[in-house]
Amino acid sequence: MNDVIIERHRTGEDLTAALRRDVREGLSAPQKWLPATWFYDARGSDLFEQITALPEYYPTRAEREVLLREAPAIAAATGARTLVELGAGSSEKTRALLDALRSAGTLTGFVPQDVSASALTEAAEAIAADYPDLVVHGVVGDFTVNLGELPGTPPRVVAFLGGTIGNFPPAERATFLRSVREVLKPGEWLLLGTDLVKDPATLVAAYDDARGVTAEFNRNVLTVLNSRLGADADPADFEHVAAWDAEHEWIEMRLRARRDLVVHVPGAGLDVEFREGEHLRTEVSAKFRPDGVRAELADAGFTREHWWTDEANRFGVSLARAV
Repeated sequence: MNDVIIERHRTGEDLTAALRRDVREGLSAPQKWLPATWFYDARGSDLFEQITALPEYYPTRAEREVLLREAPAIAAATGARTLVELGAGSSEKTRALLDALRSAGTLTGFVPQDVSASALTEAAEAIAADYPDLVVHGVVGDFTVNLGELPGTPPRVVAFLGGTIGNFPPAERATFLRSVREVLKPGEWLLLGTDLVKDPATLVAAYDDARGVTAEFNRNVLTVLNSRLGADADPADFEHVAAWDAEHEWIEMRLRARRDLVVHVPGAGLDVEFREGEHLRTEVSAKFRPDGVRAELADAGFTREHWWTDEANRFGVSLARAV
C-alpha cells in the first residue's frame, strides 16, 4: 500500500475560532441560526452515517443508484487522472467512480477533502488499502476556504455529492460554485449531486425519521458548542423540528426551546436567552429543479454536459465542464 499523505490546512484551533465567530453572529441575530457545518464532530459524522441508512432518507440510495449506473460514462467523458472529493466523509459512494476511472486506465490519484481530520484519515487509509496503486492525498480543510490548496494532476474531476450544495443559501451557493470554477482549468470537471423538489411529505420524513436519529443529529450541534466553547446547553431542552419552506423550496431544520432558558457560552463571551417555543435554525437543505441547476452551473462558468437521475427521479447528478 502506498503511504497516505494527509495535508492539514485547518487545525482544531482554527475550527474553534470559526465556531466562535459563527456563534457570535448567529446566536446574536434576531432569528437565531448556526451553520450546518457544526453538526460534524466525530459523533455527528457517525450519526449522519446512520441517517444515510434510514428507510426515510432516500438521497444517499438514489445518488448511489446513479453513480453505480453511470460511473463508466463519467470515466469515459472525463478521462480524469485525479478524483477530488469535497466533504468526503467515509468516501463510500466514491468507490464506484474510483473503480470506473481505474478500469478506464486514467486514474492515478485520489484527493479526499474533509473538515474532520479523524474522519478523513480513516477514509483515506481505507481507500489506500483497497486501491494500492493510487496516490491518496487527503486534505484537512474547509471547502469554502481552502479550495485553492487542492492538489492533483489534471485533468481532475471534482465530486461534490450528497446534495450538500443545498446547504448553501443561493448567494453563497453562487459564490461557492464560482470558487470551484476558479481552481479548475478549462476542460476539467465538476460532478454535482442535487436533491430534487418533490412532495413535501417525502421531504420532511427524510429529515424527521421515526427512530429519531436525525433529531439526535440536530441536537448534536449543542454538544459541539459545549465541548468546543464550554457552553452549558442541555440538548434535552430543545425539540427537533423539520419543516418544508415552499417559497424557498428548501427544508429547514431547527431546534425549538421547550422552556424559557439561558445558554451560557463562555468561549464566545455570550449568554444566549431563549424564550419557550423560540427556534434556532441549524440547517437549510435546498431542493432543485433540473433547469435551475443548469442555470446556476452556467452562471458559475460551467457547461453541463450530462444530467442523470435515479429511476424514481428523486435525485439529480450533473457532470459539468469548466469553460
